[in-house]
Amino acid sequence: MSKLKRELLRTQDGSLTIHLPEWNESYHSKHGAIQEACHVFIKNGLDFFVHQKEVNILEIGFGTGLNAFITLLESQNRNQKINYTAVDAFPIEAEIYEKLNFHELLQAVGKQNLFLALHQSPWEQKQEIISSFSLVKNKIRFEEISSENQFDLIYFDAFGFRVQPELWSVEIFQTMYKALKNEGMLTTYAARGIITNNLKKSGFQVKKTNGPIGKREMTIAVKKA
Repeated sequence: MSKLKRELLRTQDGSLTIHLPEWNESYHSKHGAIQEACHVFIKNGLDFFVHQKEVNILEIGFGTGLNAFITLLESQNRNQKINYTAVDAFPIEAEIYEKLNFHELLQAVGKQNLFLALHQSPWEQKQEIISSFSLVKNKIRFEEISSENQFDLIYFDAFGFRVQPELWSVEIFQTMYKALKNEGMLTTYAARGIITNNLKKSGFQVKKTNGPIGKREMTIAVKKA
């Protein structure tokens, strides 16, 4: 994975993503990186916790930093404290993330420094990026996560089942289940039958809902003790 070639690709909403030509896989939807992130992780994730003053989020796959950046901006808009933990064993290089244009399309041109701060913050250390948003990045594989009853919400943004089916296994979802608090939620762009079945086998209550542009369905899974 760390040796795969990474290329920048412009998606249909104008935002850039990273494409892995050897896998024919991209970090975000070709139909729009920003629209996908906002639909899957904000509208069908963070919005469910709008009345909570403080939210603990775990992101599976830090990648381009888009999900973290949008969540940071939302924490400012909502005056909501977000404690954000991201896991990624193969972070992208500065020569790539410095070219990403998310701040321009999110009407946050003056906040590119915050986007860069997300990437430049040291790994394995908690950093307060702004008063409403703290970040911890862990350079570990998903199966190495050992948290228990810590998170309200998981952004599950791993590479697709087609290229890495092992990331969507019962074992991985059991790790996610343990990491969540009771009534905690996992949201993901994926809706394949084997994925929803593996979530159910791991103890989650699962439902499918309308997906982002270009995708019929996505999945929300809730931990019920």
